[in-house]
This record gives sequence, C-alpha cells and structure tokens, in this order.
Amino acid sequence: MADTVKLISPIDGSVYAERPIAQDAEITRALTRAHGAQAEWRRTPIATRNAYMAKFLEAITALNAAIVPELAWQMGRPVRFGGENGGIIERTEYMMSIAESALAPIQRTDKPGFRRYISHEPLGIVLVVAPWNYPYLTAVNTIIPALIAGNAVILKHASQTLLAGERFAEAFAMAGLPEGLFQNVVLSHGQTEALIGSGKIDHINFTGSVEGGRRIERAAAGTFATLGLELGGKDPAYVRADANLDFSIESIVDGAFYNAGQCCCGIERIYAHEDVYDRVVEGVIELTKKYVVGNPLDEATTMGPMAQPRFADAIREQKEEALRKGAKANINMQLANDKQGSPYLAPEVLTNVNHQMSVMREESFGPVVGIMKVKDDAEAIQLMNDSPYGLTASIWTMDTDKAAEIGDQVETGTVFMNRCDYLDPALVWTGVKDTGKGAALSEIGFANLTRPKSFHLREI
Repeated sequence: MADTVKLISPIDGSVYAERPIAQDAEITRALTRAHGAQAEWRRTPIATRNAYMAKFLEAITALNAAIVPELAWQMGRPVRFGGENGGIIERTEYMMSIAESALAPIQRTDKPGFRRYISHEPLGIVLVVAPWNYPYLTAVNTIIPALIAGNAVILKHASQTLLAGERFAEAFAMAGLPEGLFQNVVLSHGQTEALIGSGKIDHINFTGSVEGGRRIERAAAGTFATLGLELGGKDPAYVRADANLDFSIESIVDGAFYNAGQCCCGIERIYAHEDVYDRVVEGVIELTKKYVVGNPLDEATTMGPMAQPRFADAIREQKEEALRKGAKANINMQLANDKQGSPYLAPEVLTNVNHQMSVMREESFGPVVGIMKVKDDAEAIQLMNDSPYGLTASIWTMDTDKAAEIGDQVETGTVFMNRCDYLDPALVWTGVKDTGKGAALSEIGFANLTRPKSFHLREI
C-alpha cells in the first residue's frame, strides 16, 4: 500500500482526511503538464488570464459554505468567523486590477532611432508550499499573481490542511482554467526537497518555519531558482501615551488572539508607555477574559483549539518558563481540556515580563502575549528591534508623523498605525531578518514572479 498523509483533526483527534503521497511518476507527469500548459499560457493576453481568475473567484465563493466547517475540522478556526473568502476576493481583485499596468513593458523613449523597452517575462513553473494557519490567504498571495503573470503553478499544501489544496484545484476546474496550469500535489518533505532541487522549478514560495526556510534554501542551492520565504515572526505593538486607548486595546486583543494566535502577523508582544501602561493592562485582561474556548463548530466559540497538540504544548512551555523567571499570569482561565497533550489552550496575558524570557523574543504563534512598560519612544524602538524577526510592527498613536518617524527606525517589513494583523494587497508583503526574503502582492509581487528582458532595437 502506498504511503499516505493523515490529517488529524484538532477537534477530537480523529483522522479527518487521508491521501496517498504522489508517486515519482505522478510528479514527473505534473511537471510535464505544467511545462506544456505554460508555453501556451504565457502568450495568452492578460485580459484573458484575468477572466479566468474572475471565474475562479466565483467558484471559490460558491464553495465557501463547505470550506468553513472544513477549516474548523482541519485546523480549529471557529465557524463563526466565516472562513477566508473576503481576503481571497480582495487580494485577487486587486492583483487583477493592476495586472495590465504592472506587467506592461517599461518604455525608454529618450533616444531617437531606437526602440527600447523592458518586458516582464513569466518565470515558468512556480511551486507554492503553503501553510495551515491561513491555508487559502497565504496560498492565494502567490497563486493568483503567478498565474496572471503567465506562469504555471504547482501547489504542495500543508498536511494539516490537505483539503484546501483540493478546493483550489476544484475551483480552478470549475473556472475552466486550461489543464496543467494549476496542479495540487501531495508530497512528503523529502519529495518536496527533491522537486525543488530538480532544477525544473523556476520559483519557490514557502510560508512556514525558519528551519523550513533553511531546508528550502539548501534544496534549491545551485538551481538558481528564485525564492520567496515568509518565515517566523514576533510582531510588536507599541501603545503611545496619546493613543485612543479603547480603540487600541480592542484592536490589539483581537490581533493577539484571533485564530488562537496562529497568525503570521498577529500581535505577540505589547509595549505600553508608562503613562497608559496600567490602563492598557487592565483593558487587555478584561477583553481577553471574554473569550469562549471550545469546539470550533459551535457558533458560541470564539477561540478554537490550536492546530496540533504539540503547538499548544510549546506555548505551555514558553508560559511556564516566563512564570519561573518572575512573570505574572493574569487570565488563569480554567478549562477541563487545557492540559499537556491537548490542542485546547486558554488565552493568557503575562505581565512582569522582560526580554530574558522567550515569550518576548521568540515566536509563540499561539494565544499568549506579554505586556511591558516603557518610558519613551526610544526604549520602545529598542525593544521592538530586539528580536530575530521582522514582519510587521504596529504603533498606536494619534500622531501620524511620529508613527512614521518611529516606523522608520523599526526593523520590519510593514509598519502599521492604529491597525494590525492585516495584509493590504496594494502594499508589498515582505519581511526582514529571520522572517525571510522576497515579496508578495502589489506591483513588486508581480516583479518577483517575472524576469526582466531588455529589447534594444536600432532603426537604420
């Protein structure tokens, strides 16, 4: 019997889905189909490619009622939040809207007697290795612009969200996308690395752990394939003395605990100016205590289980380490199933924390957040930068100029003011330090999925 991938549901530990791992011959056929389909697709007008993406949107929207409970079973997100379709629509429609201009040749008209321009050529075959935490949004960031730019796409989805890959394939089939342009494959880690190292993939986009990113880089070494890597994060929030506290606290709490804290750009640490620290702590604790942790299929549940028990256990260890070093736990919510080896984990707010505790410097990716007091902007900046990661940072203030000034000094990919945990498709999505490299969405996202080609045509 062929090897399989089993999807263990965090709801009850049952096997929710099981799929056979692709045989080597299937992988070869997928590459052959992709190569053949892309040769024709690259010559297809952008308007026609966009039309297929519009049909894909119609199809994925029609599937959303089935997708929402599947997400709960696969990775634990409560059904009350309605899935990821809103973000899929926003990102796809935006990338469609800028495609003609972003992919148009760059004309150079300053030399009479010459026709000079730079075209944007598709790379070829794009491999998307997608994560489980936002299985549709993270994948769509590359899949849609890659196809619009004239590439073929092979998707290898996380084993925790196997069905998401199948839903993408179903939606593209419903849209009538030419066969071979999008293919969903089930691969082992070894097969994925072998595929990357084969030299037959032109671009790899990976969202996942730092160690996973290193393995991707090692596998791609010598192939000259381009890479997009979104890896770890430890996104800070800084509440200045002039912040609108009610608005800021409500937004920060949601940014910290939505999706059980399993958000790439979720708030993982909070710094509050000493003038407002006590009110921030009080407000964050008050709102956090209102979370209802339970079965994500229940409409009353506002926080489901983490995707796997080991992720919850890692948060328990991080919390215990902080408590040993003097931190104070402020929620202490009692859950019968919050115990070692269970994916169900109550949210926690820690105070008396410092940067000798991993909870303030290392990625948590779960429902725990620490709050520290700072005396001024300079101290906040120093602490925000004291982490190996840099995806987003949020500044909560009424002073736009000051937010920009602070943001200019923070080592991060995106600076927010009075907002967090959001991806604007008009602004490039990128990170610094161990968060990775490359960029998605916006015009820059298209540039990373194409290669420049110069035309220098002399008239005689």
